[in-house]
Amino acid sequence: MSSNRVGIAAAVITTSAFAALVSTPLKAQDLAAPLAFYEIETKYIFGFTEGSGVGLEGEKELSSDTIARFGKRDGQYAATETKWEFEYTPNQYVQLELGPLTASHYIRDVTDLDNRNTFRPSGFFGEFRYLLVDRPASPVAATISFEPVYRRVDETSGVPVQNFEFETKLQADVELVKNRLYGAVNLIYEPETTRTAEGTWEHESTLGFTAALAVRPTPTLVIGAELDYYRHYDSLGPNRFTGDALFLGPTLYYKFARKWFVTAAWNAQIWGREIETGNHLNLEEFSRQRAKLKVAVEF
Repeated sequence: MSSNRVGIAAAVITTSAFAALVSTPLKAQDLAAPLAFYEIETKYIFGFTEGSGVGLEGEKELSSDTIARFGKRDGQYAATETKWEFEYTPNQYVQLELGPLTASHYIRDVTDLDNRNTFRPSGFFGEFRYLLVDRPASPVAATISFEPVYRRVDETSGVPVQNFEFETKLQADVELVKNRLYGAVNLIYEPETTRTAEGTWEHESTLGFTAALAVRPTPTLVIGAELDYYRHYDSLGPNRFTGDALFLGPTLYYKFARKWFVTAAWNAQIWGREIETGNHLNLEEFSRQRAKLKVAVEF
């Protein structure tokens, strides 16, 4: 995809949250109520990086969570995956999520990938999150999550496959300035196995480390930046290293109302390696740019 089209597409996804902001009607009681820096759930304020929050006991949430990837070595490339999530917090330590997936692919003249322009259901996922340590018992709060995923469409190429993924993630965050400044890190292990159309099984895995800072200039707005590093292996364990990539970009979280929020992020690959080719940037396992948009309502 040309740089202009990539930039336009990324901008649309990451700034659509702002467009919704200006079109949202405000109730009279909202205008009259004084704004205060109340405590905020940290799970979604860091972009791709996740905070430790698990929500309030008994809380439910419906959301759409889209991740888009743009740009390969040549040609035009854009792919998205959307989670249609139902989230439930049965108690103060546990959070459950599940739902279907949809995927889209727009591919033109990309080396080793077939041309494609599709949008379709692509699988389903579930997630179990457990709060290990919470504030104020500790200055650092931490959560561990397990996310099994089934896909019938390859994330990168869009070809029909049988893909099974099991992501394990450790999320930790700290409140650097009470209700105003936050930091977070994630440790990620994501093994997956894929049965191709030819009937062969392929194994791969990704290790990730992400870090983010978020500042809260107003009670309803959080902005920040994150740095994400990933290593890819052609094996379920870290013994067949194929390359790595480093991403950097801004994040945004905005709460329209007490139970309605949007979070957005965009980042670009600023450094990477392909071990086999020696190319600058790793565009074999990763993309040039990626964006995230999540819209959620709690009840």
